[in-house]
This record gives sequence, structure tokens and C-alpha cells, in this order.
Amino acid sequence: MEVGVNEDAQVLPPTPFIAPRPIICYGTSITQGGCASRPGMAYTNILSRWLNREVINLGFSGNGWGDEALAQCMAEISNPGCFVLDYEANAHRERLQETLVPFIGVLRAAHPTVPILVISRIRFSYELIHADSLEGREACKAFQQETVTALRAQGDTHIHFLDGSIILGEDWEECTVDGVHPTDLGFRRMAEGMAPVLRQLIG
Repeated sequence: MEVGVNEDAQVLPPTPFIAPRPIICYGTSITQGGCASRPGMAYTNILSRWLNREVINLGFSGNGWGDEALAQCMAEISNPGCFVLDYEANAHRERLQETLVPFIGVLRAAHPTVPILVISRIRFSYELIHADSLEGREACKAFQQETVTALRAQGDTHIHFLDGSIILGEDWEECTVDGVHPTDLGFRRMAEGMAPVLRQLIG
């Protein structure tokens, strides 16, 4: 294999990020970037470019269950800038209700003032024909929002909620490969919805 470069080309270190504290995103195959045309089009990587921050992608296809072991691993990452929890799509209602508060608790014990952003899932096409799926998403969204509200009322002013059902826009059905996993368009819409919120949280 040969690689052609200009005669005066140089191999230099990358431009440093604007700040050393990474954004850590935990979630599912959606977080992982499944169905993006290339790695750079996962929403985490788009956010990294736009925010000029390192974004650590902890998306696990089919396995974003809110396991406490993952929270413990995340808590061990030094000097985090923000935690993003986006795992509803795998956990569903019962598992989410069992794990969300303990998961947050592990992160909070290690990092009392680091922002935590809880995101409810994007809309899925089969909600249009399966009422129980729509009902489940609405219940999960309400639970996450109520959890964040309760924790803030208890004094945690560094935890926040984002309604993921609106971030793909009004033509959300145009933004996925299979009614679930975003295309490049869908990932860009997710990044557009999340970037302003994260800018406020990380300064």
C-alpha cells in the first residue's frame, strides 16, 4: 500500500481540545453510532468536533442496561466534564426504573458537582402502530424527568433532563435507517439538539 503526500507535508500532533475534561456518553447502539455511514457521523463524534472537546463513547449495542459496574467504570474516569445518560432504548421501563437512580448515585458519589444530562430516547416508527410502545416511551420520559426534578429539589443543581423525543425534528421519520437507528441526518439532528445544552453545562 502506498500513501501519497505533498513534498512539504508534515505529521504534527493534533490541535489540542479547548479543555481537558471529557464528555462521557453512556447508552445503546444509537449512542455507539450504529448505522452511521462512517464513525465520524455518530452524534458523539459530531459533538466532539463542534464543541472541540473529547467525547468518550460508551454506547453498547443491545446492552445499555444501566449496569452499576458501568457507572463505577465511568466514575473512575479522571476529571470528567459531563456525564450523558442515554440508555432508555435498551433498558425500557422496568429496568430503567430499577437502575437510573442507583446509576446516578454512583456517579454523584465520585463527582458531586459534575453535570449529568439525562436524555429520554428518540421516537421510533413502530410507535405509529403499537400504542404500547408509545405509552412506554412517554412513561419512561416522565420517569426520567420526574427523577431529575426530584434530585434537583433535594439539592443537586447539576443534574439536567433533555427530552429526546423532539430532537429529530418534525420530520423525525426521515431520520432513521430502520425506524430506530439514525442515519447521518438523524445523528446530525441529535447533535444539533444536544450541543446548545452541553455548551451551557460545560461552559
